Amino acid sequence: MSSSDLMILPASNKSHIRLVKIPPDYQGQEVYRKVTGLIAEVEEQNPDYTWEDVLAMLEDHGFEAVEFQLGPSLD
Repeated sequence: MSSSDLMILPASNKSHIRLVKIPPDYQGQEVYRKVTGLIAEVEEQNPDYTWEDVLAMLEDHGFEAVEFQLGPSLD
């Protein structure tokens, strides 16, 4: 797996940062637009959504959650 196969989903709260594996059929900016659209769809369907709701939508489209350890802050 290369870093181009992964996408970081940033968050202002460090504990909410997520990492997902990108399905092989997405490339470049296309994946950014797809994930943004899927997250927006979850938000529209349920204003009280959770990460599990977002993950379920992403998994329905071939994305996979990846476990990671967040390192110390550089600032």
